[in-house]
Amino acid sequence: MSGGRLRRVLRSLTFRLGLIYVALFVTSLALLFGTAWWIGVHRPMTAEADRVRAEAAALVRVDADEGRAALIRALDRRREGTGKTRAFHALVGSGGVVATANLPSWPREQIAGWQLLEADLYFEGQEIDFEALVVERRLADGARLIVGRDVEEIDDRDEMFTLNSAWMIAIAALLAVGGSLAMGAAISRRIDAVTRTARHVMAGSLTERIPLRGTGDDFDELAETLNLMLGRIEEAVESVRRVSDNVAHELRTPLARLHADLDELRTADNDAERERLAEQAVAEAERLQAIFDALLRIARIESGRHFAGTKPVDLSLLLADAVELHGPDAEDHAQTIAARIAPGLTMEADRNLLFQAISNLLDNAVKYGGEGGSIRVEADAVDGRIRVAISDRGPGIAPAYRERVKERFFRLPETAGRPGTGLGLALVAAIVALHEGRMEIGDAAPGTKVVLTF
Repeated sequence: MSGGRLRRVLRSLTFRLGLIYVALFVTSLALLFGTAWWIGVHRPMTAEADRVRAEAAALVRVDADEGRAALIRALDRRREGTGKTRAFHALVGSGGVVATANLPSWPREQIAGWQLLEADLYFEGQEIDFEALVVERRLADGARLIVGRDVEEIDDRDEMFTLNSAWMIAIAALLAVGGSLAMGAAISRRIDAVTRTARHVMAGSLTERIPLRGTGDDFDELAETLNLMLGRIEEAVESVRRVSDNVAHELRTPLARLHADLDELRTADNDAERERLAEQAVAEAERLQAIFDALLRIARIESGRHFAGTKPVDLSLLLADAVELHGPDAEDHAQTIAARIAPGLTMEADRNLLFQAISNLLDNAVKYGGEGGSIRVEADAVDGRIRVAISDRGPGIAPAYRERVKERFFRLPETAGRPGTGLGLALVAAIVALHEGRMEIGDAAPGTKVVLTF
């Protein structure tokens, strides 16, 4: 691992969380060993010390009541006894003369409380390990009475707990730290992949995607989500680029015409010519104004700024009004509008925007439906969804263009020469999306069928 990556791992949240885990784990392990030591060592040792104190008190009473000889006999009987643990003692007179003892040695100074003494014995050249827990009592004549019991088993257990627990805690801590480093490095690699992709995208490479491991883990799910987001961003940027190109293309012609008309207007030599050129310039300016108004309206609708809020709208009545509004225009083209609208259709909507969307669709149906054709408007409710369908008998839209016609300024090749801005369906799509609806363009066989679902 390189120095830079190691520094990143050490500074990473994963490593810090790993250290916290290590601390909690080691603390838990220490508490576990401490509890086991208290149960397996401390309590038995304390019980043995209480037993030895009780025996020493009884022996002091024997000396006081029955004399020194009786005490020595009691000590010998105790040494020969067949208890669970071996008994040890030492009786030393005030002058330092040993009266009886089976302890190999003992401290020169008086023992305070209880103390552990090595009491190893040797038999036939073999060492037998004993550990004596002893207490000392002063007799009436100043003699020292040292009494003890073998606690070698408990002492071995104590050493085992002390040594093994220390090693196990140290090894566990090292393994945990190593695991934290390995985990931090693995997560750091995954995060580095996300960071590299983000930097490439920031540098302008919108086709970059985060590599997937195929493990289906949390990082793969995150990477997949981010890749979907990057795909949407790429589509949005591409859409903006196309819109920018289309705006430049759409504005170039009217601006050129407006410039030409104004240039000719300066040199016109009669009033009729000047009036004609002025009217042409005003028409081009109005076309430019219409384009900018439509673009601004779409932008406001998509951002929600043009949204007045929703209210219950009688959609059946709204559709009837729209059909009535476009009836005269359809008659001018020798067309008929047949409406089959279910009564009582209501929805939460911005009435003005929704009417504008329906009106745009009917306007397109009249404009491109062909002379003498028919237009159908259908509306009903199915499975809790309102469905509005407007179809005409015109040439229709090829499948390759059915999504693109929703883009700003896109126009079908066969309609490019007709009047219009190419913003009508883009406006409808924005209004439908604002109302959380769906807009589908299909084939009316022949003609075009636009279906809105809310």
